[in-house]
Amino acid sequence: MSESASAAIELAPAVAVEPSLEDRISGFLISRGRLKEADLLRARRLHEESPGGDFISLMTRLGLVSERDAAEALSEVMHFPFLSAKDCPDAPPANVQLSTRFLKQYHLVPIGESDDSVSVLVAEPQDPYPIEAVALATGKAVAVRVGLRSEIDDLIERYYGSGRSAMGTIVENLSEDATRSEDDVEHLRDLASEAPVIRLVNLVIQRAVEARASDIHIEPFETRLKVRYRIDGVLEEVESPPANSTAAVISRVKIMAKLNIAERRLPQDGRIMLRVQGKELDLRVSTVPTSFGESVVMRILDRESVVLDFHTLGFTDEFLPKFLEVLGMPHGIMLVTGPTGSGKTTTLYTALSKINTPDVKIITVEDPVEYQIEGVNQIQVKPQIGLDFSHALRSIVRQDPDIIMIGEMRDLETAKIAIQSALTGHLVLSTLHTNNAAGGITRLLDMGVEDYLLSSTVNGILGQRLVRKIEAGGAQPYVAMPEVVQEFGLERLTADRPIRLFKPTPSNLTPTGYLGRTTIMEFLRMTDPLRRLVMKHADMGVIEQAARDEGMRTMYEDGLVKSLAGVTTIEEVLRVTQQDS
Repeated sequence: MSESASAAIELAPAVAVEPSLEDRISGFLISRGRLKEADLLRARRLHEESPGGDFISLMTRLGLVSERDAAEALSEVMHFPFLSAKDCPDAPPANVQLSTRFLKQYHLVPIGESDDSVSVLVAEPQDPYPIEAVALATGKAVAVRVGLRSEIDDLIERYYGSGRSAMGTIVENLSEDATRSEDDVEHLRDLASEAPVIRLVNLVIQRAVEARASDIHIEPFETRLKVRYRIDGVLEEVESPPANSTAAVISRVKIMAKLNIAERRLPQDGRIMLRVQGKELDLRVSTVPTSFGESVVMRILDRESVVLDFHTLGFTDEFLPKFLEVLGMPHGIMLVTGPTGSGKTTTLYTALSKINTPDVKIITVEDPVEYQIEGVNQIQVKPQIGLDFSHALRSIVRQDPDIIMIGEMRDLETAKIAIQSALTGHLVLSTLHTNNAAGGITRLLDMGVEDYLLSSTVNGILGQRLVRKIEAGGAQPYVAMPEVVQEFGLERLTADRPIRLFKPTPSNLTPTGYLGRTTIMEFLRMTDPLRRLVMKHADMGVIEQAARDEGMRTMYEDGLVKSLAGVTTIEEVLRVTQQDS
């Protein structure tokens, strides 16, 4: 080869390789935290071993990616609109005649037509064949909409079949015995192990995960079995199995949670570990007897989705330094207060992850241990064998910890051991069930904690609530009415004029316009004036007013500030807090 030829080769520009559709979708899923690198490599190995199938569908079938996440990624990367089945018409377009077998095979359904085009909802838009086939069969252009495979299959059944949903189809396959409540435990165990019952319960859990629910409520009544999901803190009723399948459905959940299905008179607690829609889930199961059977609540803990970051939780730049200053104190007690489900434990985990360094030993006592933190010794209490909070704490002190986290201060004995630990040089973090930060002080006094011990050990109390966030980019501003500005005192919270509030914009992906939750909070830092009030046993209102005089912003005010910033709405703030007098 001549020198000029080799020089030409060296100087030739490198040709940029366009990433494949698979790579773009995988990259999108990883960037959004919906797919892990290790799972992607595993799927690629399996795809190479048996080539020919669609890679995205393979990841969904393996449970590495949820159906909804895959559909949203396809919609975003391929620039096709995403459409939910509930936004589709009640009947198919009259003039579009396609084989039902073809529709079922390719998970595609026509949803509309015009003079020159036909709209189709398709689960796999990356496959061009069915779309080209529809264009050929109808002689019209095809407008593609991306949907969920399960919803498309339901639509096909609704449009061209018997009108049954996926749950209805499963229920029809239940044996007659499975729809009768039986007292024979062995018979009930057999019913709960039937394939249709297993699929029915799996479908309820799968749909809850797809809807980003935090809890599943299965509640039996006289004439119906009600299923509700708690989504962003609000309960929503969903399609439920028939009432005559109550015994089989609840027995199936109890078997999964390793509970005693023969015991229906007493409450029981258990847990289910499983992988659903690409997520490793931990379900905490609670059953209680009611008038018409056992009511079941499953708390869904998605360990992969929890983000231990203060700003993600809702801590503002103004608020965070004050909190971190108290968290950095070498000893004393830091309390987080709020009702059940207000994010107290997540805040404590975030605080622990912040101060978890190799030079400190951290031990926690929890009921239950919700998330594992690397480098932290976490103890699960077991009251049935005598290992409760107070017993565990006595042993912990002899383990030479620097920081102790107590899941909840439930009684005087636990509170006293926590206070003794703080007095002997430990930093203690814990939670209390009170409505606000100042209520934490009066709650401990009511428990029987001596005032002088309380005032000398408590460094700070954080009160918090969770409110729904407006979906990013979906906050619609409007000018607040003068009456609203005056009623809520908005003029003192912002310098902007006119004062604007925000409302959510519903979309196909988020019908409410809300997506996720954030924290509104107040932080009471113990100061000498407040300690004097504690010694006088001042009531909650006096302590709160004194803290406000020293600069504390209440949860209600924090919520108003976040509603003025477009993070949430004023309606959400009022839903979880009360206006200050």
